[in-house]
Amino acid sequence: MIRFKSLTPDFQLYDLGLLPEMLSINDDRPAKEQFNSNYRHGGGWKPLLGFVLGKDNSLVYPGDPPMYPLAQAHLRTETILFYPYSWVAVIQLDRTFEVSRMD
Repeated sequence: MIRFKSLTPDFQLYDLGLLPEMLSINDDRPAKEQFNSNYRHGGGWKPLLGFVLGKDNSLVYPGDPPMYPLAQAHLRTETILFYPYSWVAVIQLDRTFEVSRMD
């Protein structure tokens, strides 16, 4: 079972909607592949380039203020962070990452 952890007192895990159900520890695929196949009605996993990931896991898109994660989960070696405005980041151990909007 994947554990989802709220990172702010105002955020409840039910705010993630169906996203937690789209990931399974029993599925050998990486998180972005699971999201892609299980989020078809929302368009799948479509990464948007240009984001910068801060050391504090803030996420910045040029011209926008930083966003801070509201919740996190771990799938094997990947960290999955959930941000305001339905942004989701999948981060690898070497800090490479992809971000997609999943609303």
